[in-house]
Amino acid sequence: MAAGVATAAMVMAGLPAGAGAVDTGGGRTAAAVKTVTLVTGDRVLVGGDGRVSGVERAPGRGAVPFSIREVAGHTRVVPGDAELLLAQGKLDARLFDVTQLIKDGYDDAGRSDVPLIVTFKGKKAPSMSPFTEAGARMGRALPVVNGKSMRSVKKRAADFWDTVTTEESGAVEKVWLDGRRKASLDKSVPQIGAPTAWAAGYDGTGVKVAVLDTGVDSSHPDLAQQVVEEKDFSGSDGTGDKFGHGTHVASTVVGTGAKSDGRFKGVAPGAKILNGKVLDDTGSGSDSGIIAGMEWAVAQGADVVNLSLGGTDLPGTDPMEEAVDRLSAESDTLFVVAAGNEGEFGEGTVGSPGSADSALTVGAVDKSDSLAGFSSRGPRVGDSGVKPDLTAPGVEITAAAAAGSLVESEYPSGVPGYATLDGTSMATPHVAGAAAVLAQQHPDWSGERLKAVLTGSAKPGTYSSFQQGTGRTDVVRALQQSVVTEQGPLDFGEQQWPHGDDKPSTKQLTYRNLGTEPVTLDLSVDAYAVDGKPATEGMFSVSPQRITVPAGGTASAEVTADTRAGSADGSFGGSVQATSADGKVQVRSAVGVAREVESYSLTLKHIDENGDPTGDAATSVAGLYSDFYAEYADEKDGELTIRLPKGDYILSGVIHPQTSSPTHAVLLEPKFRLDGDKTVTVDARQAKPVDITVPDPAAENTDATVAIGFGRGEGLSDGSLQYLMPTFEGSRFGRLGGGEAVERLTALYSGNWTAKDGDGRPVNYHAAWYRKGSLDGFTARVERRQLAKVDLQVGEAVDGRRVQAEVTPHLPDGDLVSGFTDMRGDLPFRSTEYILDNGVKWSVRTWQVSGEGRESVFENFLMRMPQTWKAGRGYRERFGVGVFGPVLHGPDAPGPGRGFPGAAREGNTLRAYVPLFGDGGGHWGTSDTTSVTTRLEADGKEISDEYGIPPTDGVTEYTVPAEDTAYKLTVDNSRDPAVYAVSTRVHAEWTFRSARTPEGAFAALPLSAVRFSPDLTLASTAKAGKRFEVPFTVEGAAAGQRPAKLTFQVSYDDGATWQPARAVGGTHLSLKHPAKPGSVSLRAELTDRDGNTLVQTIERAYLTIP
Repeated sequence: MAAGVATAAMVMAGLPAGAGAVDTGGGRTAAAVKTVTLVTGDRVLVGGDGRVSGVERAPGRGAVPFSIREVAGHTRVVPGDAELLLAQGKLDARLFDVTQLIKDGYDDAGRSDVPLIVTFKGKKAPSMSPFTEAGARMGRALPVVNGKSMRSVKKRAADFWDTVTTEESGAVEKVWLDGRRKASLDKSVPQIGAPTAWAAGYDGTGVKVAVLDTGVDSSHPDLAQQVVEEKDFSGSDGTGDKFGHGTHVASTVVGTGAKSDGRFKGVAPGAKILNGKVLDDTGSGSDSGIIAGMEWAVAQGADVVNLSLGGTDLPGTDPMEEAVDRLSAESDTLFVVAAGNEGEFGEGTVGSPGSADSALTVGAVDKSDSLAGFSSRGPRVGDSGVKPDLTAPGVEITAAAAAGSLVESEYPSGVPGYATLDGTSMATPHVAGAAAVLAQQHPDWSGERLKAVLTGSAKPGTYSSFQQGTGRTDVVRALQQSVVTEQGPLDFGEQQWPHGDDKPSTKQLTYRNLGTEPVTLDLSVDAYAVDGKPATEGMFSVSPQRITVPAGGTASAEVTADTRAGSADGSFGGSVQATSADGKVQVRSAVGVAREVESYSLTLKHIDENGDPTGDAATSVAGLYSDFYAEYADEKDGELTIRLPKGDYILSGVIHPQTSSPTHAVLLEPKFRLDGDKTVTVDARQAKPVDITVPDPAAENTDATVAIGFGRGEGLSDGSLQYLMPTFEGSRFGRLGGGEAVERLTALYSGNWTAKDGDGRPVNYHAAWYRKGSLDGFTARVERRQLAKVDLQVGEAVDGRRVQAEVTPHLPDGDLVSGFTDMRGDLPFRSTEYILDNGVKWSVRTWQVSGEGRESVFENFLMRMPQTWKAGRGYRERFGVGVFGPVLHGPDAPGPGRGFPGAAREGNTLRAYVPLFGDGGGHWGTSDTTSVTTRLEADGKEISDEYGIPPTDGVTEYTVPAEDTAYKLTVDNSRDPAVYAVSTRVHAEWTFRSARTPEGAFAALPLSAVRFSPDLTLASTAKAGKRFEVPFTVEGAAAGQRPAKLTFQVSYDDGATWQPARAVGGTHLSLKHPAKPGSVSLRAELTDRDGNTLVQTIERAYLTIP
C-alpha cells in the first residue's frame, strides 16, 4: 500500500457539503460548526452552511498539504499523503467525503472512531497486533472478502494511518470505509401470478428466505410462526423492527394475510424467514454488518436472500459486491437485491450491491407494468454492464406494518396493521417470493439456475434492458418453463467512437431443454434506446433464427451487436426472445451495448524536477461544464492513457520529489479542450515558486493557500479549486499549457504569518492577491503602509473557555478560502491582525471552544461579514460580548440560509433562518442551545415544518397558503448558563401578512429585529448601581424608518418582573442599574408602518458587577 512520498492535487470545491439535520430535542444542539476526523487523524471543520471552513492537522502532520474539491455535490478533503493512494485505488474515496461522513453520522459528534473494512493481499489475513497497537478496535472477521472490520479510534487515528500506509502496507490491499447502506424505500402479488402458483401447489413450502433488513415483527399475525432463525448485526437491542421496513418486506415474501383474511398475503406464504437484522432502527446499517449477515444467511441454509437495501455504486468491485459474488459462487443461494431509487437522476444509477454480477437485481413497475420513475437505471457504472435484471411491482405496495414503527405511523394504508410503501425495496421481495416458489418446485436448482429461469420468463415492456432487464417477473411462466439459458445477460460493453469502423461483436447464447421432448424455438431480438425508441435495425441480430433444443440437451445461437448501425450514441438494450410455435415456451435473454459518444485518448506523462519520469504523481480530471471527476496515477513510469468524451476539462497534476521534504509542484490547466487524441506532460520543471514576504522578518508563514475560481457555464455552480499548504516554501505552481482563458478565472494566493508582540500577544499578518488568468507562481513584498491594523478582542462570559479565530479571504463570488485553523488562545483573547488592502474581501470568524485538542467542542460561532479593510486605518473588533440577540441577514450570510434573505418567501414556500445569537459588536452568530422551539401559525392555525423536526437557530421551511394570510412566527432558544452566562434565553414573535410570490425569486418577509450594543467589558458586564446607556438599532423591514411603535422594558430579576425602559432620541436606552449585582434582561416591542409587529425578549442580556 505504500506509495513513497504521496501527492496532493489541487481540485474542485465550492458547493455546500450538506451537513445533515441535527438533534434539537431536550439535550444540547450542535453549534455552527461540525468537525470530522479523517482516517489520517486530521480534523475538518464544516460550517453551518456545509462549507469547509478549515483543517486542523493531527500532531506530527504539520507538513502535510491538503486539497478540497467538490464532486457531484459532495465535498472531499484529501490530505496530500493520501492523494496518490486514492488515485491508485488503494483507499476508498468515501473516507474523505465529508458530506457523506456527516450525513452518515460519522462526524465527531456522532462517533469517536472511524469505522473501516481493511482487505488483505493473499489468502490469509496477517496478524492484527500492529493495528491494535495503533489504537484500532477489532470487529468482525469477513473471510468472504479476506478482510476485517475495525474501528480506528480518532484520538489515535494518525498512528493507525502510519501503520496501514507504512508498517503493514505490504499486507493491506485496500482500506474501505465501513459505510452505511439504507433501506431502498422511495417515499402486486396477483400481478406476478402468485395465486395461480398457489393453486398449483407451490407457495414456497420448505424454502428458507433470509430477509436482511431492519428486523421483523414476528408478533404480527401475518408473520406468526414464519420466523425460524434470527440474529442481530446492527448493534440494536434485539431483532425486532422499530423502523418497519423489514416487516413490510418479510410480509411481502411470506405473509399469510391472517390479519386481513388473506387480502394482503405474501408471494410465498409457505416459506420461512431467516431474520437477519442488518439495518438499525433508523433504517441504515454498516457494510460489515450486512456482509456478516450474508455469511450467516448462507451458513443457515438460506435458499434465497432478500436485500432491499443499497448505496451508491462506484467503478470497480467493493466489498459488498465481492461478498455477493463469492457467496453465490460458493453456495446455491440466490441473492435478490434492490436496484435502488435514484431513477430520477437517469442512467448509471443502479446501487451496490445490486451492481454485483451474481445478484438478481430488481427494478420497480407500477400496477400497469409501467416503469416507476424512481427505479434506478443502468448501465452499470464502470463497464456498461446490463442491470437491473428484471422488475416487479414496487408502487403502492401494502403489506404488514410493525407495531409502533415509523413505517406504521408515516405510511398508513387505511387498513389497521398494514402500511403502503413505494420503492425497489417493495419490488425485491416479490422476486424473492417468486424465487422461493420456484425453489420449492425445483429444490435441486442452484441460485444461478433460479436466476436464469426468473429472468428468462419475465414479461417484457417496451423498455431498454438497462431499465427493465428482461421485464416484469412472471411466476406462472417461471413454473412452466422447460427451456432455460446457460448464460446471464449478454453484455457487449462499450464500443469506442467513431463507429464507422466498428467490428461486430458476437457472443454465444446456449439453451438447455429440461423437458422430455425436443423444442423448436424461433429467435428474434427487440431492443430500445433509453428514450424508449426502438434501436436501429441491424444493431442486434441472432443466427440462426430457428433452433431445435433436444430433450435433456442444449442448442446454441450466436447473437451479434453491430454498432455501425445507426447514428445515435448512447446505451441500447433489449432481449433475445426465443418462442415455440405454440407460445408455451418463451425465453428471454437480456442484451446490451453502448455506442461511445465522441471521445478521444488522453495520454498523461509525469516528469519530476530532474527531468525523469515519475510514478509519484497524480492528475485529476474534472469536467469544466459537467460533474465528471476522476483521479489517475501510474505506479511504474508515470505514464498512462485514459479515454474521455470530447469536451472541456480542468486538469491538475501534482508531483512530489522522492524525498521527505514537503516540496511539491502543482500544474493546472483550467480549460483543456479535448477534441482529438492528445498528450499532456505534467512537468515539475515548468512550475514556478511562490515567494511572499511581510514587514516583520521574524513572522513565520503558518498557512498558505492557492485558490482558483472560475465560471462553469449555465446551470452549473461556479467552482473553485483550493490547495492548502503549511507554508509557501517549497511550493511551486504553473500552467500546463497555453490554452484560452477561462471565463471569470481568478487565482487567489493567500497566506498568514504570525509573530508575538512585546507582551507575548499574537501578531498576525494576512495577505492575499487576486490574479486574473495567471497561474505561474507568484512573488510579492508586503509593506507596512499597505496594511490595515485590527485590534481583535474576544470576550468570555464564563471561565475556562478558549477561542479559535480565523481571518479569511474570499473569492469574488463570496466563497471563503479554507485554511489551517492555527490561531487559538485562552479567553478573554486579544491579538493584532494586519490585513493587506488590495481589493480582497476578508471575514473575521471566532468560535468559543471548550476542551483541548481532539476533545475540543465548538460552542458558538461569530462572524464579521466579508469586507475590505483600508490601509493605514485602525479597527477594533470585539467578538463574543453582549448583547447576543436575533440577526436578520442578507443573502450573502453563511449558514443554511445562504443564498436567500434570512426570512423569505418563494411561491408558496416560506423559509425562515433567524439566528438568535449575534453579538453586540454587530456580528452574525449562532450558538449551542439546550432547547429550540419554532412555530408558524396562519390565521391562528399551526403549520407543520416541512421537515417534521424542530430546527436549530430558527431554520425552518414551510408550505403555506397561496392567498394573503396573517402569520405569526415564534422562535425560542435557550442555552446552558454554565456555557454562556448571558442571553440564556432569546424569544421572538413576529406577526405579518404574506401572499404567494413569483416562483424562482425570493421575496423578503417583513420581519424586523432590534440589536443592542452597550459598552460592556469582555465578560459582558457593566457596573451595578450606575446609570447606563444601551444603544440600539433596528434591522430588517423597519430599518431606516420611524416605526409606528417602539417601546422597551427591562427586568433585573431574570425576567420575573418587567418595567418600562426609557428610550432617548431613538438611539439608546437610559437605565439605572440596581445597586445589587445581578442581571439585566431586555424586551422590545415594535410595530412598523405596515402593521407588522415584533416582540423580542432577551433574558440575562448582560450582567452587573460591583
